[in-house]
Amino acid sequence: MPAIEGLVLFPGAGGSKEHATLLALEDSLSPLPVNRREFSYRRQGKRVPPRAPNLVAELLEECQSIADEMGCRPDRLVYGGRSMGGRICSMAVAAGMPAAGLLLLSYPLHPPNKPDKLRVEHFADIKVPCLFVSGNNDPFGSPEEFNQHITNIDGRVEAEYLEGGRHDPKSRAHVTTILQTVNQWAKSVS
Repeated sequence: MPAIEGLVLFPGAGGSKEHATLLALEDSLSPLPVNRREFSYRRQGKRVPPRAPNLVAELLEECQSIADEMGCRPDRLVYGGRSMGGRICSMAVAAGMPAAGLLLLSYPLHPPNKPDKLRVEHFADIKVPCLFVSGNNDPFGSPEEFNQHITNIDGRVEAEYLEGGRHDPKSRAHVTTILQTVNQWAKSVS
C-alpha cells in the first residue's frame, strides 16, 4: 500500500478549484489521485465565505464521503490547499479529522498588516506531517513569523519559502519550486 492514497485540495477564499497552482499540482502528482474541491458557498455561487467554524464543520461532515469517492481510507489522504482552503483543512485535522498529512500553500498566518491576529491556536492539536510553502514576501506571514509558530505542531513539519514570492505565486520559477517541493514531500509522507 502506498504511503498516501491521494490529495484533497481546496482553493483560497476568493479562488476556485481551477486555480492554476492546484491544476499544476494535480498534473504533476499523477498518477496519485488529486481531488480539487470547493466549499459549498463557492458551489452555490457565493463569493464571501462563512466563518471558519462553519467551513470546518462542513469538511468534518464530508470527509468520509470524500474518501469513499476517492476509493480510499480517510487517514490515507493528505488534505490542504491554498490560503484559507489549507487553513480550514488544518483546523479540521486539529479537530480530529483523519488525515495522512497537511499541504499548506500560502497559509494565512494572520491577516495582512495584523500580525497580532494570529491563526495558530490549533497548531498544537495537529499531529500529522505538514508542508508549508509560502512566499518570503507574503503579507499573510513572514518566514520568521512561521518559524516562531510551526514548532507548536506535533507532527513532522517542513517549510519552503519562495524567494521574492507573494501570497499568490505567479512566476514560473515559483510554481516549478512548489511542484518539486510537494512531489518530494508527498513521496516522503509515511
